[in-house]
Amino acid sequence: MPKLLEVENLRTQFHTTEGTVKAVDGVTYDVSEGETVAIVGESGCGKSVGAMSILRLIPHPPGEILEGSRILFGGKDLLAMGDEEIRHVRGGRISMVFQEPMTSLNPVLTIGLQLTETMMLHLGLGQSEADRRAVELLGMVGIGEPERRLKQYPHHFSGGMRQRVMIALALSCNPRLIIADEPTTALDVTIQAQILELMRNLTKQMGVALIVITHNLGVVARYAERVIVMYAGKIVESGTADQIYHNPRHPYTIGLLNSVPRMDLHRGGKRLVPIEGQPPDLTRLDGGCSYRPRCRWAVEACARSIPALEAVGDGQIAACFRTNELHLDEASGA
Repeated sequence: MPKLLEVENLRTQFHTTEGTVKAVDGVTYDVSEGETVAIVGESGCGKSVGAMSILRLIPHPPGEILEGSRILFGGKDLLAMGDEEIRHVRGGRISMVFQEPMTSLNPVLTIGLQLTETMMLHLGLGQSEADRRAVELLGMVGIGEPERRLKQYPHHFSGGMRQRVMIALALSCNPRLIIADEPTTALDVTIQAQILELMRNLTKQMGVALIVITHNLGVVARYAERVIVMYAGKIVESGTADQIYHNPRHPYTIGLLNSVPRMDLHRGGKRLVPIEGQPPDLTRLDGGCSYRPRCRWAVEACARSIPALEAVGDGQIAACFRTNELHLDEASGA
C-alpha cells in the first residue's frame, strides 16, 4: 500500500517557566492508504501533541515544532504550507475526532448547521445539497430520525450520540485520513466498543486511513492493524497488532499489557501487575533511558545512554538494551 502520511523526526517543544518540555522528541512513523494505526501510551507521553502537530494546531508561543521535523501528507510537507493552504487540509483532507465532543461541538449552533457549514466550505456544496448529505451522514453513523436530529443542539444528545456526530463531521468532506484522539474516553465500555466498531467499518468502507490515539492497549486490540507505543515523547516500540500483543519486546509495552484484564487467561485469582512509579518530568530528562526508574529489567547501560529503535522482528522495532531477554509470561507471573 502506498504511504499516505510520513512523519519524520518530529520534535515539538513547549517553553514554560519550569523549563522546556520535550513533548514529542524525534518521532518517526508512517501510515499507508486505508490503514488503521493505534498510538498508545500513558497521559503525557506525547500522543495528542504529535497529532496536533500534524494539523499544525500547536499554539505558538509557548509551543514550537522544531526545524528538521517533516510531516509529508500525499508527498507534500504540511509544515512548509502557508496558513491558507493548511486550513484547506484541516477538516477537508485530514479530519480529527476529539476525545470530548461536548467541548468540540458549538453548544449554541444546531447539529445541522455545524455539519453543513463544513461541507459548504470544503466541498462547495449548496445549502440543500449539504442538508441532504448531512441527513445521509447521520444515518450512516446510526442516528435515528436524522432530519429531526439536524434541528437539535448538542445538549439534546447523549455522550455516545455526540461522538457519533463527531464521526459524521469527520467523514463529511471525504477525508483521506482521520485522527481519533481518545475517541472513547468519556464513554462506558459498551458504547466504546460500538464507536470503535463503527469507525472501523466506516473507514474500511470508504477507504480512509485512521489513526486511533489511546492510553488503553485493550481498546484497540481488535481494531488496529499496527500499534505504536510511546513513552516520554519517544516511540519505544512499534509493530503489527499481533506482534505487540503476543510478542512485546519493550518493558513498557509488557507493563501496559499486564495492567489490562484479559479474558483469554485463567489468572487463578492473581492480581493485575501495575506499572510502579510515575511518568518522568519532561523538563528534567537525563541522558539515559527515561523508563528505567520504573523498569524491572534496568541495567547500568540504561543510565548511560538512550537505546535506539532497532529491528526485533519482521517489521517490529523496539528501543531497549535487553529486548531479547524479555518475556510477557515471565513478567506477568503467568
